[in-house]
Amino acid sequence: MAVSGLQIYDSRERALVRLADAALTPLGWLRRAPAAAPVRRVLLLRLERIGDLLMVLDAIADARAAWPDAELDLAVGSWNGPLAELIPEVNRIVTLDAPWLTREGRGDGWPAMIVRARDWRTRQYDLAINFEPDIRSNLLAWCAGAPRRIGYWTGGGGALLTDAVAYDPREHVSVNARRLVARVAGRPAPGASAARPAGARLAPPPEAAAWAAALVGSLPRPLVGIHVSGGRQSKQWHLDRFAEVGKRLATSHRATIVLTGSPADRPLVDAVHRGLGGVRVIDACGGAALPALAALLARLDVFVTGDTGPMHLAAAMDTPVVALFGPSAPWRYGPLAARQRVLRVDLPCSPCGQVRLPPERCRGHVPDCMDGIQIETVVAAASELLAQARAQPA
Repeated sequence: MAVSGLQIYDSRERALVRLADAALTPLGWLRRAPAAAPVRRVLLLRLERIGDLLMVLDAIADARAAWPDAELDLAVGSWNGPLAELIPEVNRIVTLDAPWLTREGRGDGWPAMIVRARDWRTRQYDLAINFEPDIRSNLLAWCAGAPRRIGYWTGGGGALLTDAVAYDPREHVSVNARRLVARVAGRPAPGASAARPAGARLAPPPEAAAWAAALVGSLPRPLVGIHVSGGRQSKQWHLDRFAEVGKRLATSHRATIVLTGSPADRPLVDAVHRGLGGVRVIDACGGAALPALAALLARLDVFVTGDTGPMHLAAAMDTPVVALFGPSAPWRYGPLAARQRVLRVDLPCSPCGQVRLPPERCRGHVPDCMDGIQIETVVAAASELLAQARAQPA
């Protein structure tokens, strides 16, 4: 795909990055391709949210396959530290909280981030791979001092990299990330249909597995998980519809409903719980750190959710997923699950991609692209996945 400009939605931000790129142009003139050398230490940067990290698990596995004897360090936000510890291919986790990624508005200031990134030089990285198309994280990769640095120029900061490529917005995040690794490893670039590791991609610790086992106990299966929070208003489905889906699946499949959510999701979960009536319910809202939540999701027979971090976590644990998509594009951000159903409605304006700042007419209520998803469609998709699971040999 030919890309002629920066892929930054906000026009003011795009103009600022264009100016910064112009100032950084002399660095590009000085850039030299490093001589071939053994790769002993690799820095991978993925500072964003839960789902963003989980969508590059295949690329991390590719890096391990490309450099089986190298030390792989992974830089993440502190919120993802416990999750990153579950990735078997990674040797070491380092954390850095970028203020533009912290939803609470906190994070490390620029002086602290620069000092932290320069401290990474003590690791003497041979290679840095930045999975984020962002000029700011490209700067952090440059500060880390690796002689070879690969990432995307389409978010700005291409002059800070030795290998700068375009991000293809028509492809999944995972495919773009895997192509970065393939390029620097000198391997053929994988396509969207490239083989992926089978089974669960994360390894929760024994205490997390024990917590999940105790929570579920001997309650009847199937276990149907429902994550009622969309994470953002623009991705929120109707709470009464979530409740009706749960009631119908509990009735038709004699299922136990498992409600998940963060402590902040408590009002939403309580509303759905009340709407479920007298069906069997496990309320796991707020009771699980990420490793324990991963272990719980692995025990579910199907997971119904919007486009959320837990959606990607369920997919990483090889759990069948029914995913409800509205303003975001499933071909870019969909669940990487072997068994999944992505539900959306075709509208001229969807997917708009305006998740953080939706159009004025879509604010304050469930937007049309989410409202169009019907209860019957969700129940049918979940029932189909449950039937497939029953048909598989034990």
